[in-house]
Amino acid sequence: MSHMVVVMGVSGSGKSTVGGLLAERLGVPYAEADDFHPPANIAKMSAGHPLDDADRAPWLDAIAAWITDRGREGGVVSCSALKRSYRDRLRAAAPDLFFVHLDGPPELIASRLAARMEHFMPAGLLRSQLEALEPLEPDEAGAVITIDGGPAQIAERAFAALPD
Repeated sequence: MSHMVVVMGVSGSGKSTVGGLLAERLGVPYAEADDFHPPANIAKMSAGHPLDDADRAPWLDAIAAWITDRGREGGVVSCSALKRSYRDRLRAAAPDLFFVHLDGPPELIASRLAARMEHFMPAGLLRSQLEALEPLEPDEAGAVITIDGGPAQIAERAFAALPD
């Protein structure tokens, strides 16, 4: 069975690392949602300003197009997908989309963000992401995966959570 998975969570939760490992384990393509941001979004975040829904709309549409292009092949994309409305927009591209929400203590995530050297997302925007985060609802296909342990352990927990 091919899976279409969004690895979601706030910046610093390990989406890129775990998403890449999960895609490798599944033998499907991987995409990093940051690569879909238009330059204006990157400039805004680099300046320390959070994106609003209008900023995110074309970004989400580009990710949804990638998902649609994967069709039956499957794939894994890392995307914050913080709000239900964002996940609904992505799910419109693939109704069977499965969300893996990487979750952990804000202190751990903040320490990971502080250690990152070459990323446009400043650690100061973590609070706005945590405030915007709407957890998966019971009617959403997905699982919450704790981010304690190493990337391989986390990816293995994510793999085990996927539907058959």
